[in-house]
Amino acid sequence: MLVLGFSSHYQVIAAEGKLLATPGVAQVEGSGGGGIVPWAQLAGYASEDEWSLSGFCSRANVSDYQLDVCGVQGNIFNRLELSYAQQTFDVEALNIDIKQEVLGAKVRLYGDIVYSAWPQISLGVQHKRLDDDTVAALLGAEKDRGWDYYLAASKLHLGAIAGYNWFWNVTARHSKANQLGLLGYGGQHYDSAWHVEVSTAVFLSRHWAIGVEYREKSNNLGLGESDWQDAFVAWFPNKSVNVTLARLDLGSIAGKPDQMGWYLSIMGNF
Repeated sequence: MLVLGFSSHYQVIAAEGKLLATPGVAQVEGSGGGGIVPWAQLAGYASEDEWSLSGFCSRANVSDYQLDVCGVQGNIFNRLELSYAQQTFDVEALNIDIKQEVLGAKVRLYGDIVYSAWPQISLGVQHKRLDDDTVAALLGAEKDRGWDYYLAASKLHLGAIAGYNWFWNVTARHSKANQLGLLGYGGQHYDSAWHVEVSTAVFLSRHWAIGVEYREKSNNLGLGESDWQDAFVAWFPNKSVNVTLARLDLGSIAGKPDQMGWYLSIMGNF
């Protein structure tokens, strides 16, 4: 597939400071992590004396909607991650596209997912802004932009499950976003801004991982917004590229139930 378009030339200029696959993949809001959950590790393979740059494009296709995301990530000395993502949400029934920009930053506070005794801890922030808030306002959202703050803890246990490496992540997020912010922020049914997100994966080899994710969400608009979950397989042929395929269960979106489908993401590291 598209993976074949990436040549080994990029392997030469990519940062090499981390073990293969340990940075994770591209998260749907642009941060390093899983598909729907930001993780504590920073994007790219930069070590403490390196920097790295990554680019990605992803597509989520469910029963009534499609979400396309492209973005870039930078890692500075394995201490600071900066990211940018452009989201395009296709609402087929209304024949419109909802677009949102996401600027992100993540700071590693402590540890390393492999080498430290305790989990790696990182603090992140995402600023999101809708290009047009017409749909969000009609649904009762209070704002067209907002801030997400999160604290993430990640750990990779070598040989922990029948000799296979086991990874886990727990993220606590403060957010008033409706459907990632694509339907605005806040609303008359606002309850709590704190949400829990979890991921776990088993590495079947150096190049393949399978796992699941869960993301808790609020119901600010009173439309029955559901928590998200997925089951994924990720392929890391080398440090230059990775590919992620996931089965999605997003529940109810804007009052339409049973939003299930597929997610594909391709990422290059430079």
